[in-house]
Order: sequence, then structure tokens, then C-alpha cells
Amino acid sequence: MEIGSVMFGKYAVDGGLIPSPMELVRLAIPRRVYTQSHIEYVAETFEEIMRTREHVKGCRIVKEPRFLRHFTAHFEPIA
Repeated sequence: MEIGSVMFGKYAVDGGLIPSPMELVRLAIPRRVYTQSHIEYVAETFEEIMRTREHVKGCRIVKEPRFLRHFTAHFEPIA
């Protein structure tokens, strides 16, 4: 779950995004649902993300509801 500008960002009068002071991600794993191989896959995925982070350009919001946008916002990659 994203806990940052998508959840807490606000818009200025001119329409620009005022980012959240912190950009965090919450990873919640229910007990007794996943096997050790599932957890290892998640760890390997995070390792790959960290290894390639310099090549990621990010996303922009293209569609969002008025309230609780972090649940149903639509994004597109920044070219």
C-alpha cells in the first residue's frame, strides 16, 4: 500500500501537486496464508526493484476520484 503523495498529496491553487513529506510503502503479509517460497519471491522482487531503481522514471495520475484516490487512481508511466 502506498503511503505518500498518492494518499496524502494535495493540489495547489495553480493545480500543481504538493507532495507528501515522506514516500513509504506498506507491505502486509497475512499469517498462515503464504509459504516460505512466496516470501522468498517477494524478497527477490524487492532486490530486483532496488537493483534497477535508477532506470525507473515514475508514473503520473491520469484519473482519480475526488476522495480516497489511493484506492482507485489510474496511472501512466512518465516517458
